[in-house]
Amino acid sequence: QVQLVESGGGLVQAGGSLRLSCAASGLTVTFSRHTMAWFRQGPGKDREFVALINWIGGVTDYAGSVKGRFTISTDNAKNTVYLQMNSLKPEDTAVYFCAARLGIGGRTGYDYWGQGTQVTVSS
Repeated sequence: QVQLVESGGGLVQAGGSLRLSCAASGLTVTFSRHTMAWFRQGPGKDREFVALINWIGGVTDYAGSVKGRFTISTDNAKNTVYLQMNSLKPEDTAVYFCAARLGIGGRTGYDYWGQGTQVTVSS
C-alpha cells in the first residue's frame, strides 16, 4: 500500500522559511521513476498546484505564485521529496499535500496523495 507522509508544517512569520518533507513508502516501482509534486489548499479555496519534480533529469515546474521562493527536490535514497519555502507570505497559508504519479507527469493526474500538513504564515 502506497503511503505518502508529509511533515514540517507549522506557524511562521511572514518573510520566514519552512521546509516540508514527504516520505514515500509502498511504491511498487522505484521512487525515482515517479513524478512528485506538492499541492496546497488555502482556507475557502480549491486545491492548487505548487511544484513538481520529474524523475527524468530532475525537471521542475512551479506555480507562478511561488516561483523564485520555493524549491522542490528529492532524495531518492530516502524516498523523500522536499519543498523548501522561503520568503513566505500570509497568502501561502494552506494545507500542503504531497502527491505522486508513475512516470513523467504534469500538473494533473496524480494517483497517490498524502494527508497534508498545515502551514500558517502570520503577518
